Amino acid sequence: MLTSGCNPASLAAASRRQPVVPNAVLGVLLFVIAEAMLFAGLIAAFTIVKAGALEAWPPAGQPRLPIEATAFNSAVLLISGIALFQARRAFRGSPSSAAMPLLVALSLGAFFVVFQGYEWVALLQQGLTITSSIHGGFFYLIVGVHALHAIGALVMLIRAWLAIRRGAPEPDLFAAAQVFWYFVIGVWPIIYLEVYL
Repeated sequence: MLTSGCNPASLAAASRRQPVVPNAVLGVLLFVIAEAMLFAGLIAAFTIVKAGALEAWPPAGQPRLPIEATAFNSAVLLISGIALFQARRAFRGSPSSAAMPLLVALSLGAFFVVFQGYEWVALLQQGLTITSSIHGGFFYLIVGVHALHAIGALVMLIRAWLAIRRGAPEPDLFAAAQVFWYFVIGVWPIIYLEVYL
């Protein structure tokens, strides 16, 4: 029953609660959990095959992976995460002030993806292909799946950056993109340690 003097619309509005986690962020978190299981499966399969190899790993005749160059590229990816953290801090104060650190994060992330592509081309020219060995197959599968995630996260970050530049920031989109990019960053050191070293 309604008490006299209470507006039903105001009661309905008061009873509606703000979500603890915005829907966009929750959706990305669920996606990230599923993708973490995907990467865990891929890396576990690679580790088992590598441990069971009867000969030296990587197999003879296969090029060695560019450990040093990829370590540099890994540092670039990690620095993009720091820039994104700075963008988030700036966004809380004034969304428009997040545009520059977000652009830095985007640029570093794009560099990471392009550098990985360059690495792939060089390895293909040296004879490491998906079909050249199980090593090549796992390398391109694991690193390729990561690259697809990096590209998807960059697209979300670009959308968030464009919204900020238009003066119509979308906090939920920015937070969701941030979660996705941190996942891309967080899974990479595991891939680097397991696949490259």
